[in-house]
Amino acid sequence: MTAVRIEALLPDHAEQVLGIYQAGIDEGNATFEERAPDWAAFDKAKLPGHRFVALDRDGRVSGWVAASAVSDRCAYAGVVEHSVYVHPDARGRGVARALLDALTASTEAAGIWTIQSGIFPENTASLSVHARAGFRIIGTRERIGRLHGVWRDVVLLERRSPNVE
Repeated sequence: MTAVRIEALLPDHAEQVLGIYQAGIDEGNATFEERAPDWAAFDKAKLPGHRFVALDRDGRVSGWVAASAVSDRCAYAGVVEHSVYVHPDARGRGVARALLDALTASTEAAGIWTIQSGIFPENTASLSVHARAGFRIIGTRERIGRLHGVWRDVVLLERRSPNVE
């Protein structure tokens, strides 16, 4: 396991965060997106209290996690969707798990009861780390969208807060 420091994701991290995002996009098994957004769009879409970076010993971003609201309807106020991306050179070292743990801690403190995500079934590493972090598979959306002309399935996962009554 790599020693990383988890900190709030700030504008100073933008270039590295968006570079890691683009690297994941380029690999083809992370998202339906075809290119990372600019910082303004990224910043606007992510909830300020629920976005973190993992920094290596030299202060470089090894990965990031961020949550977005799923709806503006009050019934869904405690539900967020998240993304987690790790630099290709930092994978397999516990970075994603550390980031998911930070996200879980922030959402628990904020009273959020569900963190959800959709992951391509081919992304077995992501499915595995999410399972270890307490997420469960709730189903698969078959042929839900096309990426580069190919229909793709998406596995839906969620982590429910144990504090939900």
